[in-house]
Amino acid sequence: MIEEHGQLQLVDQEDEDEEEIFELIYKLILQGINEGDIKKLQDSGIYTCNGLMMHTKKNLTGIKGLFETKVDKICEAAEKLVNIGHVTGSDLLLRRKAVIRITMGSQALDELLGGGIETLSITEAFGEFRSGKTQLAHMLCVSTQLPIHMHGGNGKIAYIDTEGTFRPDRIVPIAERFGMDAGAVLDNIVCARVYTYEYQYNLLLGLVAKMFEEPFRLLIVDSVIALFRLNM
Repeated sequence: MIEEHGQLQLVDQEDEDEEEIFELIYKLILQGINEGDIKKLQDSGIYTCNGLMMHTKKNLTGIKGLFETKVDKICEAAEKLVNIGHVTGSDLLLRRKAVIRITMGSQALDELLGGGIETLSITEAFGEFRSGKTQLAHMLCVSTQLPIHMHGGNGKIAYIDTEGTFRPDRIVPIAERFGMDAGAVLDNIVCARVYTYEYQYNLLLGLVAKMFEEPFRLLIVDSVIALFRLNM
């Protein structure tokens, strides 16, 4: 995430070994939860049992059609699939091995961050106007598509543009620098221009579904806080 008058939020996602990290919400069917209730959860942006466990029961009962007894049953079923208790350090080490680091296009910056932008995490960058935050976002739109052995993420990028800063023409020379086909690189970037924080929120819910259907590795929000300042 990057801040000046605004913030740019980078949310990295890696789905290699995904089944070992996330329990997809449809697995609740195996625990006796009906498909209709699972669809209600998905419509609310909940696509994993892990994500479900991050919601309070009060929030879940706010979903239309899910009353208290249903929520209790759903949470009980999710707990059987997700280990929400203590785990050993060895287990955590195995999970960390699923994390990759995406190059920022600068060896010095990569070294500063221990190898680049981490997947399965949120990165926040901040600075004054014209300090290079959006340029960093454009660079990551390309480097994220590099093969993993070249310190990329080998996947697509979703870009939420709240201030009209995304420039596809800036992607072209960056792609050429890495010897990549600029057209193919641009085709792997989905960008949405948003004007209200409500639409920004709804767009994020829709992207959750898209990220489970396609190999997205990075979500950029430039800037994450701008519309909340303007519209509230």
